[in-house]
Amino acid sequence: MKDEHRLGVSEVTCVSRHLKLEPCDHEQLQAAIGEIDGLYGIDRVTFDDKKHTLDLAYDASRLCLDCIEEILTEHGVKICHDWWTRFKEEHYRFVDQNIQDNARHEPWSCHGRPSGTGGRTLPARHRLRR
Repeated sequence: MKDEHRLGVSEVTCVSRHLKLEPCDHEQLQAAIGEIDGLYGIDRVTFDDKKHTLDLAYDASRLCLDCIEEILTEHGVKICHDWWTRFKEEHYRFVDQNIQDNARHEPWSCHGRPSGTGGRTLPARHRLRR
């Protein structure tokens, strides 16, 4: 059985993110988490007190890391700026943008059906002979 996701979250474009946060006021953090949790496209958001890590899952075709970081900043919550966290942030942004670009892309193929044929027809060499 597949995992159940919230409304607005597709399993195909659902991503998990882990952001280390600077120590901050608990009330500000809870307010930020509450606002993030209410976003359309968020699947889950939790905070690990021991590791100071915000764990997120969201539909990257609807949301991006910048949306999450904007809410954290509004509430005075800062993301840790060590090299590993910065590296992960850039990778997350790249993947989010790629998913959004692919979600908007119209599929195209030059191998469409020829006009006037109702279905697929096999070339004569592949047809059964009687």
